[in-house]
Amino acid sequence: MKLLIHKTAAIIATLCVITFLLSTIISELFFNTEVIAQVKRLIVMPGLIILIPAIALTGATGFSMAQNAKGGLIGKKRKRMPFIGANGVLILVPSAIILNHWASIGQFDMTFYLIQCLEIFAGAINITLMSLNIRDGRKMTGKVRSGA
Repeated sequence: MKLLIHKTAAIIATLCVITFLLSTIISELFFNTEVIAQVKRLIVMPGLIILIPAIALTGATGFSMAQNAKGGLIGKKRKRMPFIGANGVLILVPSAIILNHWASIGQFDMTFYLIQCLEIFAGAINITLMSLNIRDGRKMTGKVRSGA
């Protein structure tokens, strides 16, 4: 059961970050500021309400299942997790909240776009790290061959 919760939470968290990133880029490239503001609002609520527990569950179940293992694929996953967490807590969540606020009041200035670029870059890093963790988890469970 723990493995199922871990897998499900990891997939939900990764899909959330991918959705947030793609929604941001698409709204900026093809839509007006009203749509951008709506995307920013949806990322914060309900987006973060879905993402934060999914990441917490992924981490908690992963550490619980790994217990004291340090090497191999588990070791690689363990090394990525602090970066994923710090990136989320220090950059992605605050950026989402700030950008949502500024978008809601129509403040689309240079600072908005600088923070949004930082958010996009940090989101891409987290998607990469989370995807690597999913890949390594699949290798550990035999779902993917190591050479594939």
